[in-house]
Amino acid sequence: MHEVDYQIFGDDMQFVEVELDPQEAAVAEAGAMMYMEDGIQMETIFGDGSRQQGGFLSALVGAGKRLLTGESLFMTVFQNRGQGKKRVAFAAPYPGKIIPVNLSEVGGELLAQKDSFLCAAKGVSLGIAFNRRFGAGLFGGEGFILQRLQGDGLAFIHAGGTLRQRDLAPGELIRVDTGCIVAFQPTVDYDIQMVGGIKTALFGGEGLFFATLRGPGRIWLQSLPLSRLAGRITAASPRTGSGGREEGSILGGLGRILDGDNG
Repeated sequence: MHEVDYQIFGDDMQFVEVELDPQEAAVAEAGAMMYMEDGIQMETIFGDGSRQQGGFLSALVGAGKRLLTGESLFMTVFQNRGQGKKRVAFAAPYPGKIIPVNLSEVGGELLAQKDSFLCAAKGVSLGIAFNRRFGAGLFGGEGFILQRLQGDGLAFIHAGGTLRQRDLAPGELIRVDTGCIVAFQPTVDYDIQMVGGIKTALFGGEGLFFATLRGPGRIWLQSLPLSRLAGRITAASPRTGSGGREEGSILGGLGRILDGDNG
């Protein structure tokens, strides 16, 4: 385990600055780095960033797991090869909050949405976790294939919009939109349920299925999943034909033609 010091900057568009002692290292998703000081060296690795004990075969298995979650086959290690403390920073991909989680304080394991991992201390391993429930497998959406973070180091995950951290008591149940789940401890029971009532399912606007989380354990929720943000941007784009200036007005199409935006 590499113990690292850190500082989180910003409010809605955050980044985390990690301070590395000589020979200390951090691992991050490709493209997450914002800046690094002289003396830090980058190394692209094949797999999940953990210490590989099984050589190439172990690295290949780790890379395959990452491919199933939609992530790159490669990760980047940032190691301080200089004299004295050096800093490297990693930026959040869209508006939200960066959450530091010490895995040793949550039982050494965390289940997270596949897009939420940002960076971690070297030695934290990233794998995958399939939900064993049949319903979750068919209808789980974003929450079916989860990332499993294991180790005793510090990991940073990103939540879109506003973050809500909550500790569920044994047997306590909460129903959540599948995309609004950021992470939870493996002691939390996760399942998918269908929305009750045909009218609610068809016209409620919340989708046909939601997730249920039952305690005990800690959960992290986000108010703005990336899929919801992308959907709103696409719907508001004038070129999609479903939004733009004068949206909702019968003059909307005429206005776009007069402005020269006719396709």
